[in-house]
Amino acid sequence: MSQGSQTHIAQIRIPATYMRGGTSKGVFFKLTDLPEAAQVPGEARDRLLMRVIGSPDPYQKQIDGMGGATSSTSKTVILSSSESPDHDVDYLFGQVSIDKPFVDWSGNCGNLSAAVGPFAISNGLVDPTRIPENGEVEVRIWQANIGKTIVSLVPITNGAVQETGDFELDGVTFPAAEVPVAFKDPADGEGAIFPTGNLVDDLDVPGIGTLKATMINAGIPTVFLRAADIGYTGNELQEAINGDAKALEMFETIRAHGAVRMGLIQDVAEAANRQHTPKVAFVAAPADYLSSSGKQVKAEEIDLLVRALSMGKLHHAMMGTAAVAIASAAAIDGTLVNMAAGGGKLNAVTFGHPSGTLRVGAEASQVDGRWVIEEAVMSRSARVLMEGFVRVPGDSF
Repeated sequence: MSQGSQTHIAQIRIPATYMRGGTSKGVFFKLTDLPEAAQVPGEARDRLLMRVIGSPDPYQKQIDGMGGATSSTSKTVILSSSESPDHDVDYLFGQVSIDKPFVDWSGNCGNLSAAVGPFAISNGLVDPTRIPENGEVEVRIWQANIGKTIVSLVPITNGAVQETGDFELDGVTFPAAEVPVAFKDPADGEGAIFPTGNLVDDLDVPGIGTLKATMINAGIPTVFLRAADIGYTGNELQEAINGDAKALEMFETIRAHGAVRMGLIQDVAEAANRQHTPKVAFVAAPADYLSSSGKQVKAEEIDLLVRALSMGKLHHAMMGTAAVAIASAAAIDGTLVNMAAGGGKLNAVTFGHPSGTLRVGAEASQVDGRWVIEEAVMSRSARVLMEGFVRVPGDSF
């Protein structure tokens, strides 16, 4: 066939912004900028987002897309003016599987939550009369995946979002402007923070044994274990686990059985198509260790050690939503997280993760015998990395 007679599919271009939020990166879209077929949930939207990110990729590199071949960088966000008068923007998060053909819509990304407010302001989704020449704007965000409110305080300088500054976040190389983020009532809609009704359960995992577990739904459903019970110290870095196929298989088995006990799935076989939730994390008492950057973390600087897995791999720092779960569990006396931090009433903790440390806080109380988290708070930062258009072949969706 001659070159002139070939039929080529033209690429289309879609307005998009590539942003860092916390220790994650993602491709941000305004809902109204998406092709019409992708403006509603469904197969067309999922196929489009997968093609943007470069999935599914059997090589697990996402070379032909915007993804970075890790759970922290295989993310998409769709934003729109909020339909609720109490909120500025509706935020929908899609976690794109790297090697499988699906987008997981079952949870939030806490790190990218820090970038939602800045994007909303810069893209006309916040009433311009509310934006001062200098100061900060409270952006009220409706997190559509989980039906929760997030309140972000975005700094403004000379009438525009301030992105640079001296706030340092372990896991992010360069300092930036601080963006405090508050996750309001982060448990599920009925306030069932502990789906099993217990602060600590015996979780039976075939082939592994019976493990003590705190299973909490705050920020994101998370199964917390004691590091020592699964043969770890709590100060491991990524290579200690991510290069160990047997360990990864163990964690996935634990995650699947935890998901069933939490009522998220009916059968362990369903876990393969629900990679984003629940998370699995393990905790230990404070200890000295060298972070992944070579920075010394001293036991006296932290309240506990936490390591967490995301999308089947040990996270390089800490997922924002898992940090909410850590803050919430630490605030409730008797959970494994609380006990690792020394026990008692803890409204704030500093925990050690592979990249360094993070301070988080939460307010917990009992109402009619049930635990309630009023809010969980942490500081992150966000920055636009690139803006313009992403391109995908026109037959991508």
